[in-house]
Amino acid sequence: MANDPNWRLPEVPAFSLTSPDFTHGGQLPAWSRGSGEGAENRSPALSWEGAPAGTASYVLTMFDPDAPTSSGWWHWAVAGIPATVASLPQDAGNPATGLLPGAAVTIANEARVEAYGGAAPPPGHGEHRYYFTVSALDTERLDVPEGATPAMLSFLMRPHVIARAQLMGVTETPA
Repeated sequence: MANDPNWRLPEVPAFSLTSPDFTHGGQLPAWSRGSGEGAENRSPALSWEGAPAGTASYVLTMFDPDAPTSSGWWHWAVAGIPATVASLPQDAGNPATGLLPGAAVTIANEARVEAYGGAAPPPGHGEHRYYFTVSALDTERLDVPEGATPAMLSFLMRPHVIARAQLMGVTETPA
């Protein structure tokens, strides 16, 4: 149970999430990291397919269940991605690029920044897993209050999730 960050989520059908920048279980690119050598804090490109009929919108999250906290670490959360969108380009997590679809809303991450926060495990903490999750929802819009956290977003979307796609990348900080 403790090793599976999804153990509390309801079971729903799966669809496909891929990236040209890393493979499932593979190393995240150095440029996608939030700290360390080569870090540029740039979100990877993501593409998804196979969401079920009835999908009205998507929510994207990036979560590190291995962070040294009792609740993990939310690096990125975006709600209101239109059902007509099936990919995001590299650096879409940077608000200055304008690469997110107009209706999408970025929720502040654990650092309270409304942007992608790259992988940054503490020194000597070993390997961390980063779960990129795209959830297909049966509603176009969630009523997410101003200042909500990614955990609140997760709670609000729970009854609306009709399918889920995941892609996990890893990083390790040298000892």
